[in-house]
Amino acid sequence: MRSAFAKVKTSVQIVELKSARSRRTIALPAVAITALRSHRTRQLEARLAAGGHWHDRGFVLTSAIGTPLEPRNATRQFKALLTAAKLPDMCLHDLRHSCATLLLAQGVNPRVVMETLGHSQVSLTLNTYSHVLPALQEDAASKMNAVLSRS
Repeated sequence: MRSAFAKVKTSVQIVELKSARSRRTIALPAVAITALRSHRTRQLEARLAAGGHWHDRGFVLTSAIGTPLEPRNATRQFKALLTAAKLPDMCLHDLRHSCATLLLAQGVNPRVVMETLGHSQVSLTLNTYSHVLPALQEDAASKMNAVLSRS
């Protein structure tokens, strides 16, 4: 069965975003900005090395010649990074869920998490990440206790 799939040719398709809200500006932590600047330096070096073979389409994550990353290659590289870091296996999309869970667990306003993820409604964010809410409720009760105990 696998050999039948190996014969199927695939290509990356560049399509319009799902909605106007899909194009948005988000605040990044300083550690992400530093990593992106470092990546940009390496990408400029790759561009020089590729010379006339570089395809500049404005992508942040590219192949060695500037073309969009093939999804299977991105997944393979991600899995290798997980293994090297001795982290559990996950898919790339799980990083989105990890981000939302960590933000909510840190007490970030659900509306801000909603906007970061690009959800259309805060209810979608809260319903999707409801597993984080019990810990937030315990934290809220503890904070309320601290306020009420002062009087």
